[in-house]
Amino acid sequence: MPALNDLSANSRKSTVVITGAAGFIGSCLLGELLRQNSYTLIAVDDFTITKKQANYKDKHGVHFIERKDFIQWFEQHAEAVDVVLHIGARTDTTEQNLEILTTLNLTYSKRLWEICTKHELPFIYASSAATYGNGEFGYDDDHGLIPLLKPMNPYGQSKQDFDLWALAQRSTPPFWAGLKFFNVYGPNEYHKGRMASVVFHTFNKIKETGGMQLFRSHKAGVADGYQSRDFVYVKDVVNVIQFLMNNKPASAIYNLGSGEANPFIFLAKYTFEAMGKEPNISFIDTPLDIRDTYQYYTCASMKKLRDAGYKATFHSLKEGINDYVTHYLIPELYL
Repeated sequence: MPALNDLSANSRKSTVVITGAAGFIGSCLLGELLRQNSYTLIAVDDFTITKKQANYKDKHGVHFIERKDFIQWFEQHAEAVDVVLHIGARTDTTEQNLEILTTLNLTYSKRLWEICTKHELPFIYASSAATYGNGEFGYDDDHGLIPLLKPMNPYGQSKQDFDLWALAQRSTPPFWAGLKFFNVYGPNEYHKGRMASVVFHTFNKIKETGGMQLFRSHKAGVADGYQSRDFVYVKDVVNVIQFLMNNKPASAIYNLGSGEANPFIFLAKYTFEAMGKEPNISFIDTPLDIRDTYQYYTCASMKKLRDAGYKATFHSLKEGINDYVTHYLIPELYL
């Protein structure tokens, strides 16, 4: 990995910091900005995690800083930075260690916010649709509703806590945006294991067994396989982040989904189709330990982002799965 050097030589290009740059969304964002050849890029992450190395090993010309060293570097060299894209976080929704979640998802984020505020740097950070809990208040990113939300796990609560902290600040970066990511899928999630997208797991299940098992519905009025989620392709997520970075509309917390809810049975059928196979779908009971908190529907209200001027269309679930399966999963390629 190239070492961080004097950034002044690259002053003609905007310097962009991407935290979580070895992860799923962060590495896709890093790759897209690198291809544009218009930025000096500083990638921040824990680069000792070997299973993530394939996400960035071919991304040359990037400056890499270890996550544990970045705060100190940033405090000393903030004048060399133009924007911070804080995508890094502890994203395991089953994480129960509150100390880890507080350190990585709250304390670290607060310090970056404070430095960006002091040096007047735009700051875009990753929130999560996990903050919506069971959806009893809907999926609207209205700031007035955010204090009412009740996340169902410590990860979601850590994201909620930072959202509330950000909204309460009188001193802010000149532009900031929190992004409530919904169910993101796409290339560069090979390392995520059980936390990878349903599309990723469906592809591998079909590849291994020739079939796919979905959870039965245990809710009246919802047919088996018709539990629905807002699935958003990572390429669309990257496009929205670039739009916010370049246009800087009103500072706010924004939903980032597709704005459409799709049943799991559609997702499975589209995956079979992209793999050139006939659907072979069966159903199993939803495990008892998650049955009471299982979400049957999520769908992002995208009005705020649209009102902010974002006009691009999102991939349909069928389009996104076809691109993901044929161009990345089958050939085992990275973005």
